[in-house]
Amino acid sequence: MPRPIPHIVWKKDRLRLLDQRLLPRRIVYVDCRTASEVARAIKDMVLRGAPLIGCSAAFGMALAARRRSARALEEAGRLLVKSRPTAVNLAHAVGAMRSAAETVEPARLPAVLARAAEGYYRWDLESNRRMAGLGARLLRKCSRVVTHCNAGALATSGIGTALGVVAEAFRQGRISHVYADETRPYLQGSRLTLWELMQEGIPCTLITDSMAAHLMKISRFDAVIVGADRIAANGDVCNKIGTYGLAIVARHHGVPFYAVAPTTTIDPGTPDGSRIPIEERSPAEVLEISGIPIAPRGARARHFAFDVTPARLVTAIVTEGGIVRPVCASGIKRLLAARPCPKT
Repeated sequence: MPRPIPHIVWKKDRLRLLDQRLLPRRIVYVDCRTASEVARAIKDMVLRGAPLIGCSAAFGMALAARRRSARALEEAGRLLVKSRPTAVNLAHAVGAMRSAAETVEPARLPAVLARAAEGYYRWDLESNRRMAGLGARLLRKCSRVVTHCNAGALATSGIGTALGVVAEAFRQGRISHVYADETRPYLQGSRLTLWELMQEGIPCTLITDSMAAHLMKISRFDAVIVGADRIAANGDVCNKIGTYGLAIVARHHGVPFYAVAPTTTIDPGTPDGSRIPIEERSPAEVLEISGIPIAPRGARARHFAFDVTPARLVTAIVTEGGIVRPVCASGIKRLLAARPCPKT
């Protein structure tokens, strides 16, 4: 499953990131030479997607290790974890790098943390491959599916979670058409998901977020497939804003709802979705598109970046460690008991 363009490139002395804010119109890279620059890139949405944020944070810690100081590494970890509060993969990656640095002499920190970050990246890539194969089996021949936001190669180390399943299922003849929600206000669906699907040659159609209910009413759909930014211990799924509404519509119309995410997205320390911190971003991202105002001057807006879909609305959760179905706390617990840890 080749990715269309390198979007995260480790250069030993810097991390090169494809600026996803400018896609699909322009291909521009941002070079990060310090952990603080990686944190700024995460916060400013140069990159997004929970698994990719985790991989980038791991490389950010490797950059901090070049200072050969345990204190600098700890400061970098705190800074990276604060850059975006919802995606738990970020904290997981930082924790893995901290563990890799334990008992390491300062002089060896750069080499050890660089290997650890590269290992974390490879683990995510292999996890994507496993999820793609497992998730594809859930779909019948010639399925028509809906997806929300972007959970493709651009959101991970290079294959995708939800879109990884879509791509593999398409190769197996299990998907005939994909409908992509535009995903207001950041338009990840129209700018990124459609771009990836078209590069893969997968038949696809862009729809507005509010159009899914009407289409499910008048047409046949076989599944909703989304990614996740955090999954609580009881199976509640936190994902891009608009996912909850799509899940309600899917349940009403009898359409299976699948969430695809690595086990690093599951947060056993969060009992349910009500405890997940929901990031609220700048109202300007709602009031403007690419700097152009779309509301009256002086208008107010709210911009919650995520919402939570209750476990009862989720048909199955697909991870690299297996499929949780039905979605419940005991199923999550069994999965995590056999959870394969990222090799660092």
